[in-house]
Amino acid sequence: MRSRGRKIPFQFGHAEIGMSRYVVLYLAQAGWVVLGWFLASRSLWPSTCQPDGILKAYMCSFHLPDNRGWVEAALFTWMWSTPLLITLVAIGLLRRSGLLRQR
Repeated sequence: MRSRGRKIPFQFGHAEIGMSRYVVLYLAQAGWVVLGWFLASRSLWPSTCQPDGILKAYMCSFHLPDNRGWVEAALFTWMWSTPLLITLVAIGLLRRSGLLRQR
């Protein structure tokens, strides 16, 4: 069997992506941002640490579970999962563009 030179249709770059997938992707991204905004606006930060910027918010986020509320726990999870999701999306885009090759 010759596998060299065959195009595999389920690999990246060989099939068209419909418009509905882009709409769903952008709606999911917007929903993720709105969820973070909602959680940030409803959470109670401890009096010992009041963040005034993104870096300070990440430094203070370890004190969020001190209030033992579900909003604070959800915000803590949202804050620390967002960089991971951004990294995974960036790796996917690099693989798709061919800059990052899988060995």
